[in-house]
Amino acid sequence: MRYDTQARDEVKGAKVMIARKAVLSALGKWIGAHRKKPRGWTVGIEAEHLTVAERKRLADLLPSGLRLRNAPAMVERARMVKDDAELALIRTAVRLGATLFDRALEVLRPGVKEAEVAAEMEYTARRAGAEEMSFPTIIASGVRSALPHGRATQQAIAPGGFVVCDFGVILAGYCSDQTRTVWVGAGSGAKESGASGEEARHAYQSVKEAQAAAIAAVRPGVSVAEVDAAARRVLRKAGLGRYFTHSTGHGVGLEIHEAPRVAAAQKEVLQPGMVITIEPGVYFPGKWGVRIEDMVAVSEGGCEVLTPTSKEFLTI
Repeated sequence: MRYDTQARDEVKGAKVMIARKAVLSALGKWIGAHRKKPRGWTVGIEAEHLTVAERKRLADLLPSGLRLRNAPAMVERARMVKDDAELALIRTAVRLGATLFDRALEVLRPGVKEAEVAAEMEYTARRAGAEEMSFPTIIASGVRSALPHGRATQQAIAPGGFVVCDFGVILAGYCSDQTRTVWVGAGSGAKESGASGEEARHAYQSVKEAQAAAIAAVRPGVSVAEVDAAARRVLRKAGLGRYFTHSTGHGVGLEIHEAPRVAAAQKEVLQPGMVITIEPGVYFPGKWGVRIEDMVAVSEGGCEVLTPTSKEFLTI
């Protein structure tokens, strides 16, 4: 009964049943009680959300003659397209999330630990009303910026390298997701120079152009594979194609990673109301990496870039 009041308050459009035993055991008993002649019946399961052990346990609990079959991802497909109310909530979450980058720029300096920057951002998010972060905040500096998912550590930020800042909030149940990459200079008033600085600017500008190309490709009727290809063409032309090691983006909504996946060989076609990230990057192991990410909503005439933050090359 621990969750009875909360469930009845939060669950809409479904009947709340409080199980007094393990969920699978309760489900098997319920089916047995309601299907007097289960032979020939088939029960659909969400295979991606059920472990092998759980599937076996459920099969053992069900009456004989009843089959389990993997059901299509009906809920996931329905959630790909957001209605106007959902889009409004997502826009609000994105705007709140974007303010965290302002706080990051205030505290991000050589000698400051990655975890300290992340903590300041997360504290700011909570004070602004965020329910929680969409995922553990990524502040990856120096050689760690070459890790696409380098969560913040106790490593101190050093001059002469990139810092990848990837973060998001959950507000009213909906997620935001944004990445910006900044260059940490050699010291007060110093500017990047020489081969290292030129290489850094080339990498950053190439990623920025790749992202712009992918965003320009977003419109109804275009496949997600075409959007991915638009980003990769720019990076290949810049000589950086082999350093782009992940997909171009993913859907965002009630979860931080939803369908569709914006990647090569994916056949999903964009529809108005879909919300996806566009986040190309390049990563040089043992050196540094760059990623730029915005959230984009597919509209009737093209797309709306939801993320308001500047993408100009920024030196701290």
